Amino acid sequence: MSRTESVSSEFPIDKNAQRIPYNQLKDYMSRVFLAVGLPKNDAEELAIAMADGDLLGKDSHGCIRVPMYVARIKGGAINKTPNIRIEKQTPAMAIVNGDNAMGHLVARYSMNLAMDIASKSGIAWIGLQHSNHAGAAAVYASMALKRDQIGIIACVGSANHAAPYGGSDILVGTNPIAVAIPALKEPSVVIDMATTNSSLGKIMVKAMHGEAMPEGWVMDAAGKPITDSALADEGILTHIGGAKGFGLSMVIGFLAGTLNGAAFGSDVVHIGEDPKSETNTGQFIMAIDIAHFMDTELFKANVDRISKEMTGSAMLPGVDEIRMPGTNSWRVYQDRMSNGIPITAPLLKKLNETAHEVGVPALI
Repeated sequence: MSRTESVSSEFPIDKNAQRIPYNQLKDYMSRVFLAVGLPKNDAEELAIAMADGDLLGKDSHGCIRVPMYVARIKGGAINKTPNIRIEKQTPAMAIVNGDNAMGHLVARYSMNLAMDIASKSGIAWIGLQHSNHAGAAAVYASMALKRDQIGIIACVGSANHAAPYGGSDILVGTNPIAVAIPALKEPSVVIDMATTNSSLGKIMVKAMHGEAMPEGWVMDAAGKPITDSALADEGILTHIGGAKGFGLSMVIGFLAGTLNGAAFGSDVVHIGEDPKSETNTGQFIMAIDIAHFMDTELFKANVDRISKEMTGSAMLPGVDEIRMPGTNSWRVYQDRMSNGIPITAPLLKKLNETAHEVGVPALI
């Protein structure tokens, strides 16, 4: 088995999954969103952001979300013709009002703004308000890599599925964070993680394919594990590192939500259950221009050197590789660009049903 064939993503291994070229999947999604009323450019930008998530192996946040997004757009929860705008700006920060647009559009706009500001000021912090679920966070953090910048994004989860550490009231989201750091010849260092042991999207993937969850992802109100993915909504997602994960989730919530006048805590709307209500989702985005700190090539060479130091270090018994954060996604990206994005039979059925619903050609 080749190196690219051995890479893993969030989908179960399925040799019968059909490989769909990136452009074919992107164009399908663009047609769907155009059919439900998004302007042509917005439909294309949204499709690019979603297909880019699939390219990185973020199968829980790519095309699998098409039916849910269509339901929200048709239900009136999304502004189809938004005026995404800057509400406030200084030399190193801005507040962006997403005007209830699809979150992917708000995040792309805001990361481009952050990179432009950082190129002048060295660093930029953009607070987002009146945004929506934006898919895979790594897509936006990674935008900064092409400009030799460090990209950071953190989000208030688009539904509450967890509880305060030690509690049972569902008041906390998965509150993810992604960071992308450029390297010279080694793969860029990229993390994209929820502050819970699993994102809800990963559980959605498992439920779609009838797979059980690992013990420790979800528990019931008595603290006992739930492993049936179909019952996940009845349980409580657990925090990474216990109280530490809860603490990180709170910090992200206050910085991405409260600081921007966006929803957090009990104000969060469950996007999977409510296709009509606006969410006022909050995110924050940062860009750091390396050249303002030190020579860019030297920095990236040092990232390479330290990465090799880590991956070349002694391994525990039974371990066959030490990987840096982002290496697996890089391998998945290379594989899927060459061979197409795997679409399993259950997912294909849902995508084609949605195509039929909105009156566009099926994916395949």
